[in-house]
Amino acid sequence: MLELKKISADAVPSALEMAHRYRLLNEPQAAESICRDILEVEPTNEQALITLLLALTDNFSNEITRSFSQAKEVVERLAGHSLRSYYSGVIYERRAKAHLRIGGPNAQEMAYSWLEKAMQAFDEALTRSEQDNQEAVLRWNACARLMNEYQAMKPTVTFEREGLLDSYETPH
Repeated sequence: MLELKKISADAVPSALEMAHRYRLLNEPQAAESICRDILEVEPTNEQALITLLLALTDNFSNEITRSFSQAKEVVERLAGHSLRSYYSGVIYERRAKAHLRIGGPNAQEMAYSWLEKAMQAFDEALTRSEQDNQEAVLRWNACARLMNEYQAMKPTVTFEREGLLDSYETPH
């Protein structure tokens, strides 16, 4: 196994910019790698943690199981309950959208369940934030609009109650 090289602490700001650019170029694996390099030098760098989390969610359509479990691990490293709630909601919302993009059996029902879970997380972020968290409001509204648009996606099975929500993966 090859030993990875460490970046210098001085390189962190430019590396963060590079990670953002790779996300914009739709290259989540490159952004993920850069963020992991940054976190080797600064393990609590919140910008790197958030960018890593977002890069992982960008990759849901390609490998939902690995990316989802790693994103959930990253969210636990964020400081503050409100921030963790908000980004948990982002993870769930993006998983819902991945199910809709990928399709397959029960994809719409799964998406609906994940959107419900996202909205609960955004509500929690709102109640726990010191100020009104307008980002959480905007994300909640985006989920509501998506649910309104796809009214036929209401679940016939309650995946969360049945213990299936975390284990279900839309086939490729």
